Amino acid sequence: MHRDEFLAALSSEGFNEVVTVTREPNVALDLHAHPFEAKALILEGNLTIRTGRTDDDARTYSAGDVFHLAANIEHSEQYGPEGVSYLVGRK
Repeated sequence: MHRDEFLAALSSEGFNEVVTVTREPNVALDLHAHPFEAKALILEGNLTIRTGRTDDDARTYSAGDVFHLAANIEHSEQYGPEGVSYLVGRK
């Protein structure tokens, strides 16, 4: 998905807070949750989000991919060897 298309989709879906997040290479965040719904477009690099405890519960996202997490979903994050940068809408 392209940036302008993504921003238009965020606006139409009520994601009024939009920020760019950049994370360092090869860093991980342990299990946590956010009090907001998040929908993000990967701009550069990649990240793996695990919503459960098995490999089947993990998905890796790369440039152009979109991920969506509901509020209060416990998950962990692992950033790839190039780090990651993503545009995220929150509500």
